[in-house]
Amino acid sequence: MLPLSRTIPVHELPKFAQIKQHIIDNIRAANWLENERVPSENELAEQFNVSRMTARRALSELTDSGILTRSQGLGTFVASLKSQSSLLEIRNISEEVNERNGQYSCTVLHLELIAAIAPIAIALGVEVESPVFRSVIVHNENELPLQVEERFVNPELAPEYLDQNFELITPHEYLSQVAPLTEARHTVEAIAPSPEVCQWLNMYNEEPCLQLIRRTWSEHGIVSFARLISPGSKYRLGGHLTFKRKK
Repeated sequence: MLPLSRTIPVHELPKFAQIKQHIIDNIRAANWLENERVPSENELAEQFNVSRMTARRALSELTDSGILTRSQGLGTFVASLKSQSSLLEIRNISEEVNERNGQYSCTVLHLELIAAIAPIAIALGVEVESPVFRSVIVHNENELPLQVEERFVNPELAPEYLDQNFELITPHEYLSQVAPLTEARHTVEAIAPSPEVCQWLNMYNEEPCLQLIRRTWSEHGIVSFARLISPGSKYRLGGHLTFKRKK
């Protein structure tokens, strides 16, 4: 998503940031639509009286943020306006939103101690009915719900989990500090959301959602089991792989 406001006047921004804001403003105003070509490095360099390197930096950063997409030999285009997360790495959602020039916030719905039912116990590698931590948090981008995260945590590996203020630090960020990630496994599927999920995400119809199930390990065992759900119209997963040629 594109930012709704900015706090620094455009003329006070560095040149590359002015170019980025110019592009974002044109996309927000619908002057440039999805899949439409944006000005080239040369055109931007001439328009803003900067070097090609400065223009390239602006385009590259917007491409990395998922706002633009580049095709070698064809140019740079407005990307799909869905928010994008990488399928190939574990990232902090607040950083993803900030990199898109969005404003991150969250709403903590549940933070509690529960008895693990069988599927949760199996996923965490603990006994059935043993105590585990549960959190339900809605992650927002520009004050709009982007993703709901339901997470179950092994208390032995993060005993102070329930004491955290997750409006200041995300669960992923906190767990990375107290139980550094050594392994992760995840699956992605399309689902029809439950009425509860529709309520969490402020959805007025049961549009298809993307659900990512993720288990994470530290060197001492399974740390957490999380279910991340996002509206299909607002979110996508992607990645880029580079392969070396065999000599």
